[in-house]
Amino acid sequence: MATWPDGYDRVVYDTIDSTNLEARRRLETAPGPCWILAHAQTAGIGRRGRVWSTQHGNFAATLLQPLTMPLNQAALQSFTAALALRDAFLAVGGKADDFALKWPNDVLLKGGKVAGILLETMGTGPSHLCIGIGVNLAHAPSVTALEATATPPKSLAGDAGLQVSAETFLEALAAAYETRQMQFQQGGFAAIRRDWLKHAVKLGEQITARTVTQEIIGRFETVDETGALVLHTRQGPRQITAAEIFFGEG
Repeated sequence: MATWPDGYDRVVYDTIDSTNLEARRRLETAPGPCWILAHAQTAGIGRRGRVWSTQHGNFAATLLQPLTMPLNQAALQSFTAALALRDAFLAVGGKADDFALKWPNDVLLKGGKVAGILLETMGTGPSHLCIGIGVNLAHAPSVTALEATATPPKSLAGDAGLQVSAETFLEALAAAYETRQMQFQQGGFAAIRRDWLKHAVKLGEQITARTVTQEIIGRFETVDETGALVLHTRQGPRQITAAEIFFGEG
């Protein structure tokens, strides 16, 4: 059992509309960082406004924390959270070779998506950063609505044979995040970037980056110091700051 990190509060709900919405409601009352966990959520929202509901047995949580860094640095916390997620999977019994990181903010289990991250700034200024995290602990969503080239979903129970409760996983994740956050504070993004690239899926291989306006195919060269994806294309290197990533030319 991981040791709960000092200075972090936590609150656990059986069912709630959304942990990110609850974080917004707590902006004025949370004195420091607070993990908000829901065993089920009915109105969760993922990236690009997609519906993200959570069944009992899965993991839905938000870390609400005061924003104490410039916005460009805050945006890099998705890499910190991704590494912490991978660390947490290993802490609860996962095999290191089974887990990889997919730009910009997913964790893969045996090639399928097992966890995702959503960053939001909130409050005046803004004043707070919220890191929303969803993990398929017990159940993976249906693949029927996915594009043929999309990353298939996996679950920790179904694909790694691990039965882990949401609260147990929160213990592991909170401890891992504090460790990675200290790494960020001491070594900057360079230290996080180095470790993230060690576990990056498809590094050196051809991938497709689909933006709102175009589709870019190229070899995944690196993630630069701003967190942007760098592809080597027929027209030369391309820096991409926001896109959906697909493997191959689908």
